[in-house]
Amino acid sequence: MEFRIMGPLQVRDGEQDRTPTAPKHRDLLAVFVLNARRPLTPGRLRQLLWPREGGDRSDSLVRGYVGQLRQLLGKDVITTVSGSYTLAIEDDQLDVNRFRSLVERGAHDEALALWRGPALEDLDPEGERWTETPRLRAELEELRVLALERRVQRDLDAGRHRELLAELRRLIEQHPFWQRFRGQYMLALYRSGRRVEALDAYQALRDQLDDGHAIEPDPELQLLYHRMLHDDVSLHVSAGPPILLPRDVADFSGRDDLLERVIGDEVVVHGAAGVGKSALAVHAAWLHRERFPDGILYADLRETSGPAAVLEDFLRWLGCPAQAIPVGLEQRERLFRTYAANRRLLVLLDNASNEAQVRPLLTACPTVVTSRSPLGGLAGASRVPVGVLDSSAAAELLGKIIGPNQGDFSPLIRICGSLPIALRIAGSRLAARPGWTVDYLVDLLEDEHGRLAALHAGDQTVHSVFAVGYEGLSEQARQTLRRLGAVSAPDLGKWVATAFGGGAEELVEAGLLETHMIDVAGQVRYRLHVLTRLYARELLGEQAVPATLTMLATVARSGVAAARLMPKPGPGGTVVETREIRQSVEWLLAERAFLVGLVCDLGRAGLDEECALLSHMLVPFLERYRFLDDWRQICGPALEAAARVGDNQVRALALRDEGDLYRAQRRWELAHDRLRQSLAMSLADGRPRAAAQTRRRLGQVQLEQGRLEEAERTLATCLADDAAEGHEDAGTLHALGLLLHRAGRLGEAVERLTTAAKHLADAGDRHRHADVLLDLAAVRLAQGEPADSRQAAQTARGIAIRLGDRLIGARALMALAAVNLAEGDPRTARDLAAEAVKSFADLGDEDGVARARTLMSRT
Repeated sequence: MEFRIMGPLQVRDGEQDRTPTAPKHRDLLAVFVLNARRPLTPGRLRQLLWPREGGDRSDSLVRGYVGQLRQLLGKDVITTVSGSYTLAIEDDQLDVNRFRSLVERGAHDEALALWRGPALEDLDPEGERWTETPRLRAELEELRVLALERRVQRDLDAGRHRELLAELRRLIEQHPFWQRFRGQYMLALYRSGRRVEALDAYQALRDQLDDGHAIEPDPELQLLYHRMLHDDVSLHVSAGPPILLPRDVADFSGRDDLLERVIGDEVVVHGAAGVGKSALAVHAAWLHRERFPDGILYADLRETSGPAAVLEDFLRWLGCPAQAIPVGLEQRERLFRTYAANRRLLVLLDNASNEAQVRPLLTACPTVVTSRSPLGGLAGASRVPVGVLDSSAAAELLGKIIGPNQGDFSPLIRICGSLPIALRIAGSRLAARPGWTVDYLVDLLEDEHGRLAALHAGDQTVHSVFAVGYEGLSEQARQTLRRLGAVSAPDLGKWVATAFGGGAEELVEAGLLETHMIDVAGQVRYRLHVLTRLYARELLGEQAVPATLTMLATVARSGVAAARLMPKPGPGGTVVETREIRQSVEWLLAERAFLVGLVCDLGRAGLDEECALLSHMLVPFLERYRFLDDWRQICGPALEAAARVGDNQVRALALRDEGDLYRAQRRWELAHDRLRQSLAMSLADGRPRAAAQTRRRLGQVQLEQGRLEEAERTLATCLADDAAEGHEDAGTLHALGLLLHRAGRLGEAVERLTTAAKHLADAGDRHRHADVLLDLAAVRLAQGEPADSRQAAQTARGIAIRLGDRLIGARALMALAAVNLAEGDPRTARDLAAEAVKSFADLGDEDGVARARTLMSRT
């Protein structure tokens, strides 16, 4: 059921008219409608129906009227609760409420279609019977005029100025001081070729205002008059609000998590070169276009001479005549803010390089800025970082460009590094050449040396995207970028950029380097996209790669030497200062992937001595923390490099390192073979110290093979060699202690291990000291001395905690679990073993996990 009070009172139930005909029933219904959903007692209804009488009417008379009205409308329409009556209707059943809602939503035609005249014009023609009537009529008239104004503006924007003239003349007669109608009338006249009449219409209003009120027309109308006076040609165009956006990206893919974050009060969309910042911002602007009925302003800041030029352009689009645009930047800023203040505009500033370009263009309107830099100086902005596409979005993008059922896109995505600009160019090349297949293009791009040259489609090139950022760099930053092209590692610490000349943050601001993370050593790490690296290498030139890598290897060796597990002086000073071994380990953990990559880079560049030396320096760390995959990765290049060097000492060390890798993998036969080869070379070359270190390892392998007598002879020979050199090697004593434990000679084992522990403690070698203590704890437990065993294990655990060494810590937990089990406390033993399982699992030590679980099964 629908109740209408705009104009004469009317009630419609579908096609049926239920409007009361009796005067008092109509009055009563009007009272109910004006107080819809409010409970009204008979007394209150009597006062509203007969406000000028002194109460001579009875409540029973009112109840009779209500009953008759309920018969007409329905008992569910007028409800009775506790002696009160309520017109129980929803908001949308009353035309006044629908009218308000439609005007608010901008549905002006629908709203105006509801208008039939002033509210209750048939029941309260003078607006004096009910206090609500004049207030309601004033509100609805304001809304009606507003809806008319906006509907007229839409027709003006659509070019229907001639058709509007009669209506606008009538409107300004009815509303002579509603200046928006006057301005629309002037514009309709102007566009109809009646410029003089348009200017006269302004003068007429000015005379009216001056005569009765001594005021000037509104500033907006004054500006319109001056534009007409100077015959501003832009007034002849009826294009509606300015939408200056570039065309939307038809094949936009992914970024669903970012789209809703782009449009806000002040947003900086930032990321590296080619990641699709502009495409994201433009797509989001088109997506939210309806939120900005007064237009969307766009400027590519890379293509303008400065903010002043952008402001001039924006002001012209917002209707400011050229003659009124001030010369100075500050004056233009103020005028632009004035124009934008009362408009629902969006401003998109594309490709900003710095904050100074942006600040003069900021208003109260929502503003989106795209930049390779986060523009940290814009303190009030929120930031949306943009990275490369994930694999599914990258495949979706290629599918939209090339078409479905084109095969596997993953090799092409890998070669392009998921960089949107590269994917678009590759996809465009395929789309333009139907005879090509994805596999053919992948083969074409597989060669790194020609990849950038092949990534072009018409005038679009990946090369040019990087060149824009490079050309704006200082020479220092350019040099650093070029040198970074020699390195294959995907990320790097700040020390690398410093070694190459500095300027890392400048490269980040230019979108050629990306801040990746703060690593475990507290260093900033940067990431270089694979295609950016190829661009940098192209600038560097292949002939300069060896010298660049040699310089970096020197710095890296200094860092590794300073970060050895046992403090030792490094050649040529140190770049990374490490006062404690824990800090050293953290640095090595942070740089592990980079240093492994550097070894491979050195090998590929033919820098054999550098490759073999750096590899050898990394082995103790990789062995200690059981990074066996990394160890395998550098072992091959190091052996090949050592073979090419032609120096037996270098080759012997490389073979020994390979033997140690096989020992860590428990591949005893291969370990034995490589160590025997290394030993033979050291002996033939007259290097007894190197031979003794290799022989000790050989003895340890023999021990693991169960060849106890042979192992003891080998280790005894090591001791004799050590004595001849005037010292005892702690490593040999440790190995003998393990052998003696295995042979059941526990007292001798304790003696050897205790001596080894003392030597290592004196030398400050805390990692190996902890290793010996844990083996000593096992021997003491086998002797039936749990208290001594616990003391050794707890000391080792304390060392592990100070060093931050989780592997030693897990082994110490195992030792303490075994002690608690021996002392009859299986619950504590189980808890300790479970904690060890978690630590081993986190470290990827499957053998440790298996041993800890075996111990748990005994609790």
